[in-house]
Amino acid sequence: MRRRPEEEAPIHSAPPIVVRIRFDAPEITALAQAQQKEMRGLYEGEADIGPSREAPMFEPPDGIFLAIRVDGRAAACGGICRFDDTRGELKRMYVVPESRGLGLGRRLLEALEEHATRFGYRALVLETGDRQPEALGLYRSAGYEPIPCYPPYDSRTLSLCFEKRLPPRE
Repeated sequence: MRRRPEEEAPIHSAPPIVVRIRFDAPEITALAQAQQKEMRGLYEGEADIGPSREAPMFEPPDGIFLAIRVDGRAAACGGICRFDDTRGELKRMYVVPESRGLGLGRRLLEALEEHATRFGYRALVLETGDRQPEALGLYRSAGYEPIPCYPPYDSRTLSLCFEKRLPPRE
């Protein structure tokens, strides 16, 4: 028997909220591990090849790490850290599978872009994989444009890099 659409959607008792959280918080470590497991499944065992991530990278004034809580649990996460003098880099964007399709990725991306503007970044860059159509759709629809891949991703054919110019800080 086929379910009706209203039966398929998760029911949440409270609206999702965006919170600042440390990158090394246990629930974020669990989400990062889940993300890397998913990437290894998509890319025949290969996961992130970028530099190691340390919690201080995601602290103001150069960065921040955010989570979206749904019913008190972290259902999405992502951060920005300094890339160079004028740009930040978007890192570890992830939405748990059961919360996908709710707009959490877009909400998180918009919150991170607001913080990047406040930090004075003129642009954000990111790397994602070529087998992630939802991520590619999100970034393209949000105004990210393809750029040549930067190290260490310039050596991987599966990597795609993007950049978005941000509005000037008010």
